[in-house]
Amino acid sequence: MKKIRTILSILIATTQCLNVFTGSAQSSRITAPPYKTPELPIEQRVDDLISRMTLEEKVGQLNIPCAYHTELGWGLHGKTPPLWDMEATREVRDKQLDGCRKWAAGTHNNVFGPGGGFFTLSDRLIYEGTRRQAEVMNELQKIAIEKTRLGIPLLQIEEGTHGLMCPGGTIFPEGLAIGATWNKDMVKRIYTVAAKEGKSIGVHGLCTLVIEPNRDPRMGRNEEAYSEDPYMCSQIAGSIVEAIQGYDISAPDKLISFLCHYPGQSQPISGLERGAMEISDRKFREVFLPSFKAGIKKYGALGVMATYPAIDGEAVHSSEKILTKVLREELGFKGIVVSEGGGLGTIIEERHAATQKEGGILAIKAGVDVGISFEDAYMDGLIENVKEGKIPIQLVDRAVSRILRLKFQMGLFENPYVDVEHAVKTVHSDENRKLALQASRESIVLLKNDKNILPLRKDIKSIAVIGPDADAPVEQLGDYFPHNIPQDVVTVLEGIKNKISSETRVSYVKGCNVIGDKLNEIEKAKSVARSADVAVVVIGEGGYTTNGEGRDVANLDLTGMQEDLLKAVYSTGTPVVVVLINGRALSIRWTSEHIPAIVEGWMCGEQGGNAIADILFGDYNPGGKLPVTFPRHVGQFPFYYNYSATKAHTKYIDMPGTPLYEFGYGLSYTKFEYSNLQMPKEIHTGDEPEISVDITNIGERRGDEVVQLYINDLISSTSKPIKELKGYERITLEPGETKTVKLKLTPEDLSLFDRNMNFVVEPGQFKVMVGSSSEDIRVKGVFEVKE
Repeated sequence: MKKIRTILSILIATTQCLNVFTGSAQSSRITAPPYKTPELPIEQRVDDLISRMTLEEKVGQLNIPCAYHTELGWGLHGKTPPLWDMEATREVRDKQLDGCRKWAAGTHNNVFGPGGGFFTLSDRLIYEGTRRQAEVMNELQKIAIEKTRLGIPLLQIEEGTHGLMCPGGTIFPEGLAIGATWNKDMVKRIYTVAAKEGKSIGVHGLCTLVIEPNRDPRMGRNEEAYSEDPYMCSQIAGSIVEAIQGYDISAPDKLISFLCHYPGQSQPISGLERGAMEISDRKFREVFLPSFKAGIKKYGALGVMATYPAIDGEAVHSSEKILTKVLREELGFKGIVVSEGGGLGTIIEERHAATQKEGGILAIKAGVDVGISFEDAYMDGLIENVKEGKIPIQLVDRAVSRILRLKFQMGLFENPYVDVEHAVKTVHSDENRKLALQASRESIVLLKNDKNILPLRKDIKSIAVIGPDADAPVEQLGDYFPHNIPQDVVTVLEGIKNKISSETRVSYVKGCNVIGDKLNEIEKAKSVARSADVAVVVIGEGGYTTNGEGRDVANLDLTGMQEDLLKAVYSTGTPVVVVLINGRALSIRWTSEHIPAIVEGWMCGEQGGNAIADILFGDYNPGGKLPVTFPRHVGQFPFYYNYSATKAHTKYIDMPGTPLYEFGYGLSYTKFEYSNLQMPKEIHTGDEPEISVDITNIGERRGDEVVQLYINDLISSTSKPIKELKGYERITLEPGETKTVKLKLTPEDLSLFDRNMNFVVEPGQFKVMVGSSSEDIRVKGVFEVKE
C-alpha cells in the first residue's frame, strides 16, 4: 500500500505539472496577438495588425525602394553619390547595405518606418553570389522580425525579365527570343526555374515580366516584351503566371508575378520611352488589355507595375479608371500595384499636380499601393496629407492591407528565412544551364539560307569570325542582366571554337563598334575574310549600347559602320553568313538582298554562343519563328501583321509596303507539308470549334514546325484585322513522320467589341487559315456562326 500511495503521489504531481505547462502554453496562445496566430483567417490577421500600426509604420510598409537609390545609404535628403553605373566600390555597396539594415530596423530616418522591403537588393548590392545573397536576406529578415515593434517581415522583389536577375542567377534569352520559341512549355520551364532560384535566396516577387504587345521597336525596352500579337502575349502571360505563382505562393518554389507595364507603354509617341499612348478605348481593349486579362483574371497574377506614360490624357499613376475600375473591378485583381521607378513623378510631368505631395493624393486615390523610389508623394508628403485631412486614413489602410495580405499569403510571418545550402544547390545548377541552352536553340530563327550554305561542315579548313558582337559577352544579354556576372557567358566566337575540328583555323577581327566610328578595322576584316573558306559576321545591337530601357532609336538600320563592314567582307567573294544579335526588329534591306545566309540570334543569354554554333554546324535544326514583323524601313511604322483591311493594298512610291520578313516566319533545314484540314461547317455562338490539320516532315532531317492558326471575321460591325492569330503549337517531327495538330477556338477568340463596346460573337462567316507563317498559309476554309 505504501508503494501504491507513493506511485499515486508521483502521478498526481506529474499531472499537476502537465496541467500547469499546458495551461501556460494555452495562455501564451491566447495572449499572442491575432496577427501572429496562423490558425486565424488572413483577413482577421490583416485587420488586427493594421489596428496596431502607427501612421508612420503604415507609410513604411508602402515603401519598397530600389537598392540602387543612394538615399538608402546616405539619408533621405541631401547630395548622394551616383550608383547607376554599378562600378561602385565595395565601400559604397557596404554603405548601401548598412542603410538597408537600418531600413529594416526602422532606424533609417525619423520620418517613417520600418520599411516594407527592398527592390533589386540582391542584384545591386550583393556581388558575392548565391550564398551571400541568402545570408543577407536572412539577416535583414531577422532584423525586421526581432528588432522592430511589430515584427513585420520584409518583401523582397527582383527583376525577372530573362530569369532571376542577380549575380549567379541563370541568364536565359530575353523577351523576343523567348517569344520566338513559340513554345508555351518552354516559357513555363524558364520561369519555373526563375521562381525556384529566386525563392531559394529569399526573393518573393519577380518584376519586369513585360507581357504587353511589342508595337514599336524604336522604343529600346520593347526588347523585353515577347511579341507584337495580343493573343500570343496572352498565352505567354498565362504561362508565366502559372510557372512563377502557381496556385499557392507560400510554396517553397513560388513567387509573386509582377506583370508589366500595366496597361502598356509599347506604342508611345515617336517611339520614345515614356511617350504618351494616344490610343482609343477600343484599341486599349483590343490590343493592350488582353494579356493582362489573361494573366490576372484567368491565372490570378498578384502584382502589376503601373506604366510610365499617360494613356488618353491621364498619367496612369493617377488614373482611378485604369488602376481601380478596370484593374480591380473588371479584371478582379487582388494583389498590389507598385509604381515604376520614379513613376509617381509622372503625375507632375503631366501637370496633373504641381508637387510630389499633391501628386501623392491622386496616386493613392487611383490605387498605387507601393512606391519603389524615394519620392515624397509616398513618404513625408503622404504623412502630412493624412495629418492635414487631405488623404483619408482609410486609403492608406487599403494600400497597407494589400501588401500585408501578400506577406501573410506567402507565409512570411511563419517562415521568413531560407536554407542557404539549398539556395547554393538550386541557383545556376547544371540542369538550369542546360535549359538556358535549349531555350536559346529554340529561339533562333533562320531568315535566309540560299543554296543551303548552312549548315557548315565542322571540318572546314578556315573560318573568319568578324563583327562587334562576335566576342562581346554582355552585348548578347540585352538589358536587365545581373550587374555582376560570375559565370561564363558563351559568345559566338567561343561557341564556334567549341564546335569545330581542332584542325580548323579560326581568325577573329572585331571590325568596328556597334555604334560610332572610333574603331575601324575594315581592311583587316577584309584580309582575314579573303583567306577564309567562310566568313561569319556577327552584327546588330548590343546590350545597353543601343537597346534596352531608355535606348530608343529613330532608325532601325544597322548602326555605326556595321553595314560598311559587312559590304567590305562581302566584296571579297568569300561566302558570308550573318548572325544578328539584337533586341528589336531591324530593317536590314541590303543584308537581305545580298547575303546568302542570315541567322537571327536575338539577345540569346549566357549559352547563346553554343546555341548559335549548334545551328551553324547543323547539330540543331532551327525551328524558331519571328514573333514580330521585320520592316523594310522605319517609315513603315506603326507596322504589324494584324492590320486593318484599308491598309491591305497600300504601297509606297520608293519601296514596297510589305514586310521584309513577316510575322511567324522562319526557315528550317527540312520541309513540312500541310494537309487534311478538318473543321465544322457550322457552329453556334458559345461553341468551341476544333480545327485539325496533318503536318508531315517531307525532308531528310528531324525538325520543329510551328503550326499557326489565323482567323478573319469576313463581315463585322466594326473593323477587324485581315487576320488574327488564334492558336499555335510547336511540334517535332522525324523524317517522314506525320502528326495531327488540333487547335480549339473559344467564343472569346471569335468575339469583337461592337459599336456599343459590347464584347460579343457576331453571327456570320469566319475564314480559317493555317500555315507556317502569317503569309505562308498552307490550308484554309470557312465556317459559319449562327445564333
